[in-house]
Amino acid sequence: QVQLVESGGGLVQPGGSLRLSCVASGRIFSINAMGWYRQAPGKQRELVASDTSSSSTHYADSVKGRFTISRDNAKNTVSLQMNSLLPEDTAVSYCHANLLRYFGNRNYGPDDYWGQGTQVTVSS
Repeated sequence: QVQLVESGGGLVQPGGSLRLSCVASGRIFSINAMGWYRQAPGKQRELVASDTSSSSTHYADSVKGRFTISRDNAKNTVSLQMNSLLPEDTAVSYCHANLLRYFGNRNYGPDDYWGQGTQVTVSS
């Protein structure tokens, strides 16, 4: 069983900052990538930022220069520092991981796992 748990969402004013964190737990053999997606009401879920096992990062154009993703491989965690937040950033943010799990001496995957989501609201 693999579980991703997000934390750090909340209400902030425009221009403010927020830091999201995600912890992956369970029988994880290795993690290929971790990242953050978000979904605003009436819109499709979109990739915000990701970090792979090769330390390659990707950011959506809309957040470049404002958001920073960081991963702690030893703790199976990923964080997203969000600065200069805009009302357009309001969305449910989801942690994502592409990983291999294990059971005994067998590996399974890679598969995609998602957190439950955390609400980010930017409003004055």
